[in-house]
Amino acid sequence: MTKQQICIVGDGLSGLMTAAVISKMSGVHVSLVTKNTLKDRDKRTTAISESNFKFFKENITSFKSNLFWPSKNIELYYESSKENINFLNLNEKKNNLMYVFENQKIKDLLYKEIVKNKVKIIRKEINDIKQLKNFELIILCLGGKSKIYNNLLKKRSIKKDYKEIAVTGHVKHKFKNLNTSQFFLKEGPLAILPYSKDCFSFVWSLKKSFYDNNSKKINNLVKIKILEILNAKENLILSNLQSYPIFLVLKRQYHEKNILVLGEGLHVIHPIAGQGFNLVIRDIKKLKEILKYYLDLGVSINNSYALNDFYKNRKSENVIMGLGIDATHNFFKHNKFLDPIKKTILKQVSKFELLSNLSKRISDKGLY
Repeated sequence: MTKQQICIVGDGLSGLMTAAVISKMSGVHVSLVTKNTLKDRDKRTTAISESNFKFFKENITSFKSNLFWPSKNIELYYESSKENINFLNLNEKKNNLMYVFENQKIKDLLYKEIVKNKVKIIRKEINDIKQLKNFELIILCLGGKSKIYNNLLKKRSIKKDYKEIAVTGHVKHKFKNLNTSQFFLKEGPLAILPYSKDCFSFVWSLKKSFYDNNSKKINNLVKIKILEILNAKENLILSNLQSYPIFLVLKRQYHEKNILVLGEGLHVIHPIAGQGFNLVIRDIKKLKEILKYYLDLGVSINNSYALNDFYKNRKSENVIMGLGIDATHNFFKHNKFLDPIKKTILKQVSKFELLSNLSKRISDKGLY
C-alpha cells in the first residue's frame, strides 16, 4: 500500500515534536520543511507536566531522562505591602509535578529522532501554501506571527494585547534545595524554574511601561528582585537575557481543506502558568490518535474527517485553558482597592485540599 504523504512546515519545538511522533506511525511518509539549517540556537527553557513527560518518553526512542529536570514541589507567593504570602504549595510524593528542559538540547534530540525515522528534510522558505503540492496532509507549525495564517484561517480569533513584556534568562547560583516557584509581584508575575542543581531559568512578565522605563538596567533589576524574593545575598550570574511582548491569541478555526495549524499558530497564552507547550503536546497526542484511527481504516487523510475531528476534540480545552489563565492573570494583578480582599482570600487557600488537587490535575492532564 502506498504511504500517505504528510508535510510538516516549521522546525521549532512544535514542528520537530510533531514530525518525531507522526513519522513513527505506519502507513505515512513525513517531510519536514524548514528555511533554517536547524543550527540556530534556542536559549530558552520549557516546562512540561508529568503526563506529557510520559508521552515524550513513550514516543521518542532516543529519549534521555537526564535532559529533563524534575520538580515535586511548586510554591506560589503573592506580594502584599508587607510580605510575600506563601498561599499554596503543590507537592507530590511519588510522581513529579513537572519537568523543565533546555529547548536546544531537546531540539537536537528530536532532530536526531526524525533523521532516524527517515523524515525527508526540505530546506525551503514557504511564503505561499500553494508551494506545497501532492501531500495528503500539511501541518503548519510556523509560530504565532506567520502571515500565511491570515490567508488560510478566515474566522476571527480571540485576541488580547497584555501590554506586557516577558523578560527571560538563566541564572547560575549556589542555593540549596531551590524549588520551582511563582511570585505574583507588584511589577508582574515572576516564575523560577530550576533545570539543574545550580541553574534555573526565570520568566518575569512586566508592564510594558515599566519595562520601557527600565530596559537599560533590566539586568540589575532582575538580580535585585530575585535576591529579594529568595531572601538571599548570593552572587548570581545572569545569562541569555531575552524579552518579547505577551499576547493572548486563540484561533477559532484550525484547518482549511487538508491544511492543519498547530503550535503557536493555534494558541498563544500568557506564560504565567507554564501551559503553552503542554497544550501543544496534548494537541499532538490527539492528532496521533485520530490519524491512527483513519489510517487503520485505510482511508486517505485528505478525504477523511480527521481534521474536523481534531478541531472538535481540541478547541474547547484550548479556549477554556487560555481564557482561564487570562482570568488567573487578571485576578493576581495588583489593585489597591482589591488587594486587601485578595490577601484575605489567599491566606485561606491552603486549607482547601480539593483546590490543590484540582490544580495539580488540570496542570498535568488538562481538562480531560
